[in-house]
Amino acid sequence: MSNILVELLGIIAGTLGVIAWVPQLNEVWKQKKHEGISLPTLYLICTALLLWLVYGFIIGSIAIIISNLAALYCILIIIFGVNKLRKTDAYLFFTKIWVSLIQK
Repeated sequence: MSNILVELLGIIAGTLGVIAWVPQLNEVWKQKKHEGISLPTLYLICTALLLWLVYGFIIGSIAIIISNLAALYCILIIIFGVNKLRKTDAYLFFTKIWVSLIQK
C-alpha cells in the first residue's frame, strides 16, 4: 500500500476520532452538563494523546500528528469546560492568571 494511502487512512481514522468528542463538547459547553464526566480519565487520555503525538513526530506521520493535536484540543476544551462548571480550584487558579495577564 502506498504511503499516501496509509496517511489518508490515518487522516480518516483521526477525523472519526475527533468527531467522537463532539457530543461531549456539546454536553459541556451548550447543555452545561458535567455529571458523569471523569476528569482523571480525560487526563489519562490527554497523556496517551501526547505520547501518540511524540510518536507521530518521531516517525514523521502527518496523519498521527494532526489527528492527535485535534483530539487533544477537543479534550482540553472539555476539561476546561468541566472545571469551569464545577468551579474547581484549577479553573479559578487559571482564571486568576488569565485576568492578571490581560490587565497588564
